[in-house]
Amino acid sequence: MSELKVNSIKGTGASTAAITIDSSSGGCSANITNNLSNKNLIINGAMQVAQRGTSSTTSGLATVDRFYKNHTGTDEAPTQAQVDVASGTTPYTLGFRKAFKITNGNQSSGAGTSDFIFIQNKLESQDLANSGWNYLSSSSYITLSFWVKSSVAQDFKGYLRSRDGTERVYPFATGSLTADTWTKVTKTIPGNSGLQFDNDVNEGLQIVIGCFFGTDYSDNSATEDAWATWGSGAARIKDFTTTWYTTNDATFEITGDQLEVGSVATDFEHRSFAEELALCKRYYQQFPQSPADAYGPIGSGRIRNSTNAHIIVFFPEMRSTPTCTKVGNLRILHAATSTGVNSVASSHMARNIIFIEGIVSSGLTQGEGCMMTANNDSSGKITLSAEL
Repeated sequence: MSELKVNSIKGTGASTAAITIDSSSGGCSANITNNLSNKNLIINGAMQVAQRGTSSTTSGLATVDRFYKNHTGTDEAPTQAQVDVASGTTPYTLGFRKAFKITNGNQSSGAGTSDFIFIQNKLESQDLANSGWNYLSSSSYITLSFWVKSSVAQDFKGYLRSRDGTERVYPFATGSLTADTWTKVTKTIPGNSGLQFDNDVNEGLQIVIGCFFGTDYSDNSATEDAWATWGSGAARIKDFTTTWYTTNDATFEITGDQLEVGSVATDFEHRSFAEELALCKRYYQQFPQSPADAYGPIGSGRIRNSTNAHIIVFFPEMRSTPTCTKVGNLRILHAATSTGVNSVASSHMARNIIFIEGIVSSGLTQGEGCMMTANNDSSGKITLSAEL
């Protein structure tokens, strides 16, 4: 028996294959194994991780990590949430258990020209630069795929936007969706000589899936499935159907978001929860970590003077030096008592350590050891953000 190694098989998405030839039986049997790990450039595409919470009406990052829900001009704020995928459905049968869901508010004044609700994912430029995609060549491709479900039957619009050099936009449409039915959308996207992705940690690519855009952002002159120069006005996508936006409590869900090099949408790369969480922590972390703990520890240190405690927090390395924010009620534990924290400041920060100053009104003793914790508040925490 002998073994023949094949470096690649075109069009399958495989990077290695082993073909075993059994000469003793006079035949040939092939055992082809796909090596598809680390192909998905999107983090948390199965919507498993939601460090901040599972439901919010806030615009921006508030629930599912790495996925923004942005809105403006609405009469009632839409809700973003991490939800369960119903059993027995596809994509549930393909291993998906969570989805990112937008529930529309009651937009009683109708669809304004400057109104929008959309889902956005941002990728680091270096992840595109080092992906293996020859993005300057029109014969080299990346493929975007995702599962989507809307409570309203209509076509939805989206686009890719490059962020380095002269920005480019690639408009696309989902095609007409059947109400309350999961549909897999696949878009194969060629390179373009005008694209630029710097080898750095800054934002390189946006992926936007719209629930609605007003005509300030759309124009039927836009060409779908082709790269064009980005403009801040209406040429980013074709005009949007308004039905979903003007339907009270309409819903829109996505899961299985994948961006991969190649012209074929391969099976989704399911990563473990632990791996996705570690990847998400490059952009956001909080102390205490989930689950919520009304007295959860944040860090320890020493008291500088009567109103200031120095706390050191170590954490897995982040994309850049993070922004430190106090949320809820915190306290300084010192000697046999505790003192509530009024505010925090941060200094001497790096991508894996932060020096937090817990500021109180009075009552601390210089030189004592101390600890910062939540203060009888399950929402009390320090957040660290290095989001794009």
